[in-house]
Amino acid sequence: MSFSIFYTCLQAKNLAGKGFATTMGMDMTQVIGIFAGICTSSSMLPQLIKTIKEKKADEISKLMLIALMTGVATWIIYGILRKDLPIIITNAFSLLLNTIMIVLRIKYGK
Repeated sequence: MSFSIFYTCLQAKNLAGKGFATTMGMDMTQVIGIFAGICTSSSMLPQLIKTIKEKKADEISKLMLIALMTGVATWIIYGILRKDLPIIITNAFSLLLNTIMIVLRIKYGK
């Protein structure tokens, strides 16, 4: 029994000394990439919320949204080819938000 407690404490000490990213099997580059992906993916949220609240989207460029969606879709393909789940997930989320935005642009635009 005491060996089990000792071993558990030793494991906890080792995990505490490494940090979350190392414990999860990620290096700092991956952590920075995931953070950047989350920031980039969620950048459309404020505009999306504003458009939903105001029910107005005249000033949003359809061409910009199409260009952005094309780039994001290409990033998803790149992520699939590299088998890079953070790239796939963050860009899929971004594509979803941009798709909703273009639907709202069509619905609320002139």
